Amino acid sequence: MGKCYPVVSEEYKAAVDKCRRKLRGLIAEKNCAPLMLRIAWHSAGTYDQASKTGGPFGTMRIKGEQAHAANNGLEIAVRLLEPIKEQFPILSYGDFYQLAGVVAVQLTGGPDVPFHPGRKDLDEPPKEGRLPNATLGNDHLREVFVKQMGLSDKDIVALSGGHTLGRCHKDRSGFEGPWTNNPLIFDNSYFTELLTGEKEGLLQLPTDKALLDDPVFRPLVEKYAADEDAFFVDYAESHLKLSELGFAEA
Repeated sequence: MGKCYPVVSEEYKAAVDKCRRKLRGLIAEKNCAPLMLRIAWHSAGTYDQASKTGGPFGTMRIKGEQAHAANNGLEIAVRLLEPIKEQFPILSYGDFYQLAGVVAVQLTGGPDVPFHPGRKDLDEPPKEGRLPNATLGNDHLREVFVKQMGLSDKDIVALSGGHTLGRCHKDRSGFEGPWTNNPLIFDNSYFTELLTGEKEGLLQLPTDKALLDDPVFRPLVEKYAADEDAFFVDYAESHLKLSELGFAEA
């Protein structure tokens, strides 16, 4: 049985379509697709299935959440997006930030991730410490993605492939550099680089390398490195799940 999504008005749907076009323009002009994907992920990834708190409900607009250590630099995303959000007061911030992530993936050559509107905004940021720590390994990844968020092992590997976009900044994460040679193109090169081994100028975090040491994760890394189409199919499904944590009734 599929999810039962909230009904939104025709006016709301029209605003989503128009906002999508505005976001495409902003992301193309500023080359900020990685930042837009990050705000979408970090907004959604705070969901805790046990307490049913956190998740993609617009709380990243609140300074307290922007101040979480894992969100260093996301105040830039909030600031870049705000002039567009002001043009669409009908849209919730929850929908708006998730739409930005979907547009970022598509605009850089990635798969079309389905988008369902209707998220309500919350006014209370989630507790700090719910997002993954890049210095830890597989047990930590499963603790966050599977136990806390309710996602799967396959989701962990597919979503890791999103690191094909962007780079780390020392002042934000303590790490420096891109994962791939083309950090503004969404493709499967995260996986091909991971299997090739470390190279000067390219980044491999402890959480990246950990994927190679796991009997469930490694075959998926190899599959996605060999077959970009398979990666795109699984990525779109996993991104959709992440963007809808705690949203809509199954």
